[in-house]
Amino acid sequence: MQTKHAVMAGLALLAASAGTYAGPSGGTVSGKVTYEGTPAKMKPIDMSGEPSCAKMYATPQLAEAVVTGADNSLENVVVYVSAGAPVDAAPSNAVTFTQKGCRYIPHLLAFQVNQELKITNEDQASHNIHPLAKLNREWNKSQPPGAPPIRESYEQAEFIPVKCNVHPWMHGTFAVMPNSHYAVTGAGGSFSLANLPPGKYTITAWHESYGEQSQEVTISGSETHALNFVFKAKPN
Repeated sequence: MQTKHAVMAGLALLAASAGTYAGPSGGTVSGKVTYEGTPAKMKPIDMSGEPSCAKMYATPQLAEAVVTGADNSLENVVVYVSAGAPVDAAPSNAVTFTQKGCRYIPHLLAFQVNQELKITNEDQASHNIHPLAKLNREWNKSQPPGAPPIRESYEQAEFIPVKCNVHPWMHGTFAVMPNSHYAVTGAGGSFSLANLPPGKYTITAWHESYGEQSQEVTISGSETHALNFVFKAKPN
């Protein structure tokens, strides 16, 4: 009986020890990206040169170099850990960059170094995908209607402008991230970077028209830090 009690006591002690020394899931940095001033008005896109795409829209689509939301929120901003993040492997799943209606969906695609990129064409028109990489290998590939996906990956972190040589209004960005700690702002301009181990980090916000800003933050446990970025809008 004493042996049984001793074993039970030992198991209880181990369980208590595991609970005591289990590390936190990590800290979180969250906030919002906004702008001040008056952004330039995005111009309507003239797709008359490609009737199969033009007929898909009741009204002309607008360029997406600057997309704003309520309360001066700013969309398509990449917020990421630019220094201090632990090294992690690229996910096994691919990210998809779709050409539909002679637009890039999404306009800005963020993914990790060495992660597979899959490019599809859902249009009746041919496209020519030309990412203008500087640190990585530059390539330029045609993709006719019904063609299989183009599959690529990048070895270095870089923001890469993408264009279509056939349709000059088609512009997008590949945000090739150095680690998994990144987010892209949506309609409300908010972001959240979770599961950051204790340490000092540089958090950077990047926008294709307004440049980038960085702030430093120190994570000590499982707390949440509020961090906001405000970009100065350019009227033209």
